[in-house]
Amino acid sequence: MNLEERLADAASTLDAAIEAQIDGRVPARSRPHWHRGAAAAVAVLVTAGVVPFIARLADASDDSPDVAGPRASEITVAPSPSAGLPPSTQAVGVESTQAPLVTSHLSQPLAYGSAGSRVRDVQQRLDELGFFVGPVDGQFGNLTKMAVWAFEKLVTQVPRAEATGVVTDEMWQLMQQPISIEPRRWYSKDQTTENHVEVYLPEQVVAFFQGDEVVLISHISSGTGLEWREEVTIDVGEYGNEHGTEPLVRGEIGISVTPGGVFNIDRMVEGLREGALGGLWDPAYFNYGIALHGALNVPLEPASHGCIRMPLAVGEIFH
Repeated sequence: MNLEERLADAASTLDAAIEAQIDGRVPARSRPHWHRGAAAAVAVLVTAGVVPFIARLADASDDSPDVAGPRASEITVAPSPSAGLPPSTQAVGVESTQAPLVTSHLSQPLAYGSAGSRVRDVQQRLDELGFFVGPVDGQFGNLTKMAVWAFEKLVTQVPRAEATGVVTDEMWQLMQQPISIEPRRWYSKDQTTENHVEVYLPEQVVAFFQGDEVVLISHISSGTGLEWREEVTIDVGEYGNEHGTEPLVRGEIGISVTPGGVFNIDRMVEGLREGALGGLWDPAYFNYGIALHGALNVPLEPASHGCIRMPLAVGEIFH
């Protein structure tokens, strides 16, 4: 069987899995809410049963009507330019202020391994802007580095591959400006649901919104676009093993593509799950077996089989 035939066969299997869930033969699970500390909270409501998909390309010029039906939790995936579709557009504003800004300076760049009060200041400012830094403890670790990556890619518009994770004094001056991160689909304009997720594939960044206010931003790693072949384990209840009584081990072949479009999160599972696309921590499925999930390895470059990897701690918070 050639590659095209095997992919077609896999698509047929996934279609059958979706139909089975729609018919009620596979119970769907829901989670009531997620939060980031006491100051910022957002509910991701997943309806009992299957939430209808809204599947169309995310395009700022798209005036077509939404598909009717409940949209409790929506995820927008801005397509990659390599797919021949428009790239995501910058959504960073600078608020006007009458009072002069009082800023500080860095005597030297801060990077992975740095420590002290200046690192704490940077962490605190990134956290205020919504970027996930982990503990604000004055230790420049991996989570802080990934938060800086996200800031570079989303705010300074540095190309993904050129992000450094290093905070220079020039970057610190920009961070201290009255920056606001705005959604690319507005709840106030009836373009999306109140609680929604925006994934920017060109920048490799995800942003979580409550209404039109950003509450959490993180670096991500999505599909490589390459073919992959490997033996996988599929847990009971996952796509491809919905009615099994024990984990299924089989060979898989596929193309590592993260699709662009507008979808609903239809299923969330706590903990580690093994599926056709690999091991997923706290997955939130939005397109068949493709999910937004926590991962131990979230490199600067796209590295997944098609899912959207986030730092492990972000996946836990999301749930």
